This record gives sequence, C-alpha cells and structure tokens, in this order.
Amino acid sequence: MADNKKNAPLPASSAGLLRFFEDETKGVKVDPKIIISIPISLIVVSWAIELLLTL
Repeated sequence: MADNKKNAPLPASSAGLLRFFEDETKGVKVDPKIIISIPISLIVVSWAIELLLTL
C-alpha cells in the first residue's frame, strides 16, 4: 500500500507550484535591487548626456 502512495501522481494544485518554485537552480545569483537599478541608471545617464549635448 505504501508503494502505491509513493508512485501516485501529485494533484494539480497550488502545492505543486510551491514545490516547483522551491527548487534551487544553478546559475549566477543577482540581487533584484541591482536588476532594477541598472536600467534606471542607464535612463538617467542617457537623459543627462542628451541635456549636456543640447546646451
């Protein structure tokens, strides 16, 4: 009886999604603050360059 429970498919529910997102993946870990700050800083720099070139 225990073998049947181990081999039984998991129900499609939110618990399965949580289990999916808890898995660790290989790769570079980057802080979300860096991901947000890079595009914002590029926008600010491009605006500053545009202002300096139009003066």
